[in-house]
Amino acid sequence: MKKELVELRVNDRSHEVAIEPSKLLLDALRQDLQLTGSKRGCDDSSCGACTVLVDGIPMLSCTLVAASCEGQEITTVEGVSEHGSLAAIQKAYGDWGAAQCGYCTPGFMMTVKALLAANPDPTAEEIRGALSGNLCRCTGYSQMYEAIKDAIEAERKASTEYQVASTEKR
Repeated sequence: MKKELVELRVNDRSHEVAIEPSKLLLDALRQDLQLTGSKRGCDDSSCGACTVLVDGIPMLSCTLVAASCEGQEITTVEGVSEHGSLAAIQKAYGDWGAAQCGYCTPGFMMTVKALLAANPDPTAEEIRGALSGNLCRCTGYSQMYEAIKDAIEAERKASTEYQVASTEKR
């Protein structure tokens, strides 16, 4: 099959990739860009392990044709860290032992990242609703919810500290 040159913007970097027109985004990320954080868990879009953000919206990369994402910002779990440090959600997952095998964790983190960007103070019900498209076969989810609550609190604290520091500089 003939390949075409596509420019994908992933984690704030542009990549020119020669891919088949029907290649899925998950495969382009994993095979062509060596970004293996997103996982193929089910092949029928029911588990969420392949979740990435496309222009900030959680999308299942196992159902998206890579070429259709040209001109959009794609964020994978590899792009979640902040200035080389763990993001609040990554740290909280580690602190709470919220990941067991870790296979589903990238999809959960991407979904949480989008949730917190849209709603920095979600209720427990809103968190459960946002995560309803992500499945974990190892945990009972309680540690994940605790980790998310911790991440929300850490983000709130960091935001407050930034606001105080900005005010003091004036």
